[in-house]
Amino acid sequence: MMKKENPAGYPVRQFHSPVKRYCQFLEITDNPELIEKYRQCHDYEHHWKEIRDGIREVGILEMELYIIGNKVVMIVETTLDFDWTEAMQRLSALPRQAEWECFVAAMQGCDPDATSDSKWRMMERMFYLYD
Repeated sequence: MMKKENPAGYPVRQFHSPVKRYCQFLEITDNPELIEKYRQCHDYEHHWKEIRDGIREVGILEMELYIIGNKVVMIVETTLDFDWTEAMQRLSALPRQAEWECFVAAMQGCDPDATSDSKWRMMERMFYLYD
């Protein structure tokens, strides 16, 4: 099913203190059925609650996924003192995380034993609209 873009935009959550943002990229399997399955397993009705809870447990304040075709961008917001490497190590050891990574690997076209941190590529910010 082809999703339409949202010209109205998306609201952004406000935090009581400054946050830092990470942006990552993943190219998933270019198969319409697998892409739809990937979308579905991330929707609110079908996501795995333990995975959502684990993401919060390691200190991630907000996480968003954006998709166009088979290209997915993840935006993660954290506190300023967040340590990405340590958090990803903790995340990979949480209950059901390895099971989740294996489950989505079929749609991501990658090794079923790969951790989230080894699949997603960190993006470099090349422009910032500042004063």
